[in-house]
Amino acid sequence: MSPTAARLATRTVEVDDPGDLLARIPDPGGMAWVRRGEGMVGWGRARLVRLGTGPERFARAAEALAAQPAEVDDEVGVPGTGLIGFLSATFDPDEDGSVLVIPEMVLGRRGGRAWLTVNGDGPMPQVAAVQALATGARIRYAGTSMPELAWLEAVADAVRAIRDGGLTKVVLARDLAVWSTATFDARLLARRLAERFADCWTFAVNGLVGATPELLLRRRGDEVTSLVLAGSAGRDADRGRDAALGAALLDSAKDRDEHAQSVASVVDVLAPRTHDLRVDAQPWLLRLANIQHLATAAHGRLRSPAGVLDLVGALHPTAAVCGTPRGEALARIRALERFSRGRYGGPVGWVDAGGDGELGIALRCAELDGTRARLFAGAGIVAESLPEAELEETRIKFRAMQSAFGG
Repeated sequence: MSPTAARLATRTVEVDDPGDLLARIPDPGGMAWVRRGEGMVGWGRARLVRLGTGPERFARAAEALAAQPAEVDDEVGVPGTGLIGFLSATFDPDEDGSVLVIPEMVLGRRGGRAWLTVNGDGPMPQVAAVQALATGARIRYAGTSMPELAWLEAVADAVRAIRDGGLTKVVLARDLAVWSTATFDARLLARRLAERFADCWTFAVNGLVGATPELLLRRRGDEVTSLVLAGSAGRDADRGRDAALGAALLDSAKDRDEHAQSVASVVDVLAPRTHDLRVDAQPWLLRLANIQHLATAAHGRLRSPAGVLDLVGALHPTAAVCGTPRGEALARIRALERFSRGRYGGPVGWVDAGGDGELGIALRCAELDGTRARLFAGAGIVAESLPEAELEETRIKFRAMQSAFGG
């Protein structure tokens, strides 16, 4: 997009409760950021901004939003109204593929109010529920970029590097290819994910769809919030065994150490930038349908103005998806994984022209490309890690997206 492109006129009006937001997206390439029925969906492309590479890509997104509105008419005035864009960035700053999409239409709901935003000069449309989406495609799993044995060896190499010093944690990911007899529809996958993982943020941006439990950063005015997850265990249908799995996770020195490193990587960025940073004294269990995580929330007030993208540029990649120290861990990932993560593990969510927004970490997700898709899952490796246990953790994490694909 050229900086001299014609600016947008943005209008937001209040509408009746639309019901299921994800059922209102008329475009298979639509966008979404929804949790517990609240959030926003969008469709059409008033602007598609390719952000390039490097840590400056977040600043480029902020500049693109700031350059857009010739006028904003917002009669609702809650987070997510007015001009917003949906952002999805690559995990590796050296890899291309980060995008900011400003939709033509945004439908949202928050705190009992619903709204419709139009970016452009068209009339306010009537928004109807879409027809039931086709579900009859046959899928098959077509293998991984790294066979399981090779990935186990990579984990063992990472453990040796950590024990040799200079590296305390590294997160290694795996991918899984999916083939279909019909083009994948992000709306169908998003609706299935939202139904099963209501406590996650369900997202869809430019072919990346998933449901993340991890909030990288929310900014509303001078208030900032982050939810850090690291350390995982499975679930069990038996209540007693399930509770025992959770108790073992809370008691695990290995998992608590991994978690503490992830929390520290967020606190180190937020503490000098905030007043009254409050961080949970002890991790707690976030229980999802198929997995449970150690979780820690952090909340503070900004000392001086900083947009959500400024802060995310400093935060990403956190130890939860990269490792510590950051530079050494990223170098080890590039050497050991031998495939592109794309936008898996990168920031995803929405931002506005005033610097507010919500960005999660793109976990439990798939990148769609016609009748092909890639699923992703990762595990944090520390000195005490056992390769076979880390492999099993990735299998558990794959199941979230596999359930959406019907596998």
